[in-house]
Amino acid sequence: MGGTDEASRLRDGFAESTLGLARSRRAVVLAAGRSERMRALTAGGSKAHLHLGGVSLIERAVGRLLTVGIEDVIVVVGARSTSVERLVQRIARRGVRTLFADRWMEGNGASLAAAERELVDDPLFVVMVADHVFSDGATDQLVAASRPSVLVDEHPDPVIWSEGTRVRIEDGRALEFSKELSELPVDCGAFVLSPAIFEAQRRAAAEGDASLSGAICRFAALHPIAAVPLPPGAWWHDLDTPVDVRAARRSVRRSLRKPADGPVSRFLNRPISTRMSMAISRFRPSPGAISVIALLLCAIGSSSLALGKGIAGGIFVQLGSVVDGVDGEIARLQYRTSAWGALMDGMLDRIGDAMVVAGLAIWVVHDGMIGDVWAIGLAVGALTGSLLSMATKDRIRALGMREAPEDRLRLLLGGRDARLLLVAIAAVAGRPVWGLVAIVVTTTVTLIARLVAVARSADPT
Repeated sequence: MGGTDEASRLRDGFAESTLGLARSRRAVVLAAGRSERMRALTAGGSKAHLHLGGVSLIERAVGRLLTVGIEDVIVVVGARSTSVERLVQRIARRGVRTLFADRWMEGNGASLAAAERELVDDPLFVVMVADHVFSDGATDQLVAASRPSVLVDEHPDPVIWSEGTRVRIEDGRALEFSKELSELPVDCGAFVLSPAIFEAQRRAAAEGDASLSGAICRFAALHPIAAVPLPPGAWWHDLDTPVDVRAARRSVRRSLRKPADGPVSRFLNRPISTRMSMAISRFRPSPGAISVIALLLCAIGSSSLALGKGIAGGIFVQLGSVVDGVDGEIARLQYRTSAWGALMDGMLDRIGDAMVVAGLAIWVVHDGMIGDVWAIGLAVGALTGSLLSMATKDRIRALGMREAPEDRLRLLLGGRDARLLLVAIAAVAGRPVWGLVAIVVTTTVTLIARLVAVARSADPT
């Protein structure tokens, strides 16, 4: 009983001392292991070199930490240290460096101990393992924690549960870590820790356990660790085998879908574009170059429409719509998103819209399908609707007004993905007038519905 009371007293004291600490600004990524079970994919090299979406595991781990505000990342290396160090150097980002762990062969707890001198004065720091892959946003809450914390998966896959380190949680605190527990939650291999972890690691090593899990167990026995649940919809993978890598690649590809996607993108364009993105990502193409290619495809399609070649025009217009999703997917895959890229993509999309409408109008006028005045009127209406579709959303957002329920408005097919598909169908059917009418009707109905929704929620003053 005395030992239990002492441990409780120490935990309570530590909890008081860590309340109100600033969030972590530094992080350690452990990448020192041999990767024995990955030999089929690594050919004996480090699995830090394995690529998902054209990005190595180490670059993915570092990139995610920098994205969420970590200022200094220490990559601990051991086995195949030279190749991993070169890989980190190629990342070429400020605040990223390597540290060699002399005792890496003993276990990843010993690898963490190599960073003690670097972190002993930091009240809190993040610890992650290079071969754990997380979805966007999965670790944000953990990294923002102002006390020692662990990311836990409360509903793990049965395979993950059978192999993972289980966690006993009471009142939001992780009290015990062990593979022998019957509890459902497992830790995700991502932690916010204090320098007390190094003393815990020494105790674990003295007892013959040099693993990170052993150090965490001793740490948790004396210091409270907050259990941060994996956010709803988030995912993670521990890459120990080739099967794990294949599962992670599937998750990465599926994560390229966007909540803002309309029905055409969700069910037609994305299943194609995400596979294209994963296939070409290894070549690390420029997202900007892909935006230009999408525009060129629209230009070829619009030229074909202007010449009355409806089948070719429809195919190229729809292909341009699919490729238009690839640029953003590549940017997200490889941490290359930027405001400038988004601006250029939007501008090129509007140019493409204008070209497609012009191609339809020229076809209609040339073949005398309707009067010139009607053709011009439809073209102006279609172009105006296409431009206002994005302009109104941007303006509403810029003015800080409550946004319309876009998830429902997308069902009206006024989005770009739906417009281009309707054009492609009309072109293949040899009915360019239908294409222009479809654009006018869908964009007008969507615009009116958006304005009505915003007006109802606007402040009457």
